[in-house]
Amino acid sequence: MRIGLFVLLVAAAISIAAASSIPAGELPHDPLEHDSLHHKHFDGDQHNQQYDHEAFLGADEAKKFDELTPEESKRRLGVIVDRIDEDKDGFITLAELKNWIKFTQRRYIDEDVGRVWRKHNPENNETVSWETYRKTVYGFMDVLDKEELEQEENGVSYKSMLARDRRRWAVADLDLDDELTREEFTAFLHPEEHPSMRDLVLQETTDDLDKDKDGKISVDEYIGDMYRPSEANEEEPEWVLAEREAFTKHRDLDGDGYLTETEIRQWIVPNDFDHAESEAKHLIFEADVDHDEQLTKDEVLDKYDVFVGSQATDFGEALARHDEF
Repeated sequence: MRIGLFVLLVAAAISIAAASSIPAGELPHDPLEHDSLHHKHFDGDQHNQQYDHEAFLGADEAKKFDELTPEESKRRLGVIVDRIDEDKDGFITLAELKNWIKFTQRRYIDEDVGRVWRKHNPENNETVSWETYRKTVYGFMDVLDKEELEQEENGVSYKSMLARDRRRWAVADLDLDDELTREEFTAFLHPEEHPSMRDLVLQETTDDLDKDKDGKISVDEYIGDMYRPSEANEEEPEWVLAEREAFTKHRDLDGDGYLTETEIRQWIVPNDFDHAESEAKHLIFEADVDHDEQLTKDEVLDKYDVFVGSQATDFGEALARHDEF
């Protein structure tokens, strides 16, 4: 199973937190998150079904659906299909599905930002200052000694996490007052969604992958983000070999064996790629039995596992959105 950079970094952050005075899970967001969409979207050379679920439902809703039986998942999916069908003609078009995916993405971001904003700004002031944020998230560092601050696990330290957040805060702070409005705070938490943060996303990606700090990414650094052999001389899986080929044919445009800044940008933050449309096309391809390039409700329900999935045997009603379903 391929392990993406995002998963590795989250695990590293949690591991560090668990070993120190700050309880695991206290960080309000992953300070190391930059989230290469390619890495989330594919599991080796296979489409990552969990990405499909999160794109279609939103990350929070996808987790809730994982707790439902297949029968309840299908019932709720039917309710969603009726909402997606904007003109109520019985068919889900590419445009309607794309609009829905964009809606779920916005909803997840709004809800996520709302939770964190309330935590740092319980009085709902117009802005949150850097010092307020730093004390809430990193105040525990004030009592750590230098060795504890710089201790690394999987290349991550408290010191580096703080520095990363500080840099991200400065980029999101458009009016340079060292305080963030809610809109600026949204860019801080979800930089991958803001054009003004593209250079930062690029820099964070490069920093994470460029282990030898030579300013470019080799094929081994690229592969090392996704796959680490469990033992010496372990034969690489086929999907790793396919990724090496993809690096050579599709990522390394000038054929010099490395990804330069321009090539990394084209991979991570391409200007002309619409992720919502790409995902909508993929979902239609998966479920469009009669190949008319649109979906009926039956086609969606027949492929419910592609859209929502279901892994548990009980309903987990405490997780349900009673107001929607």
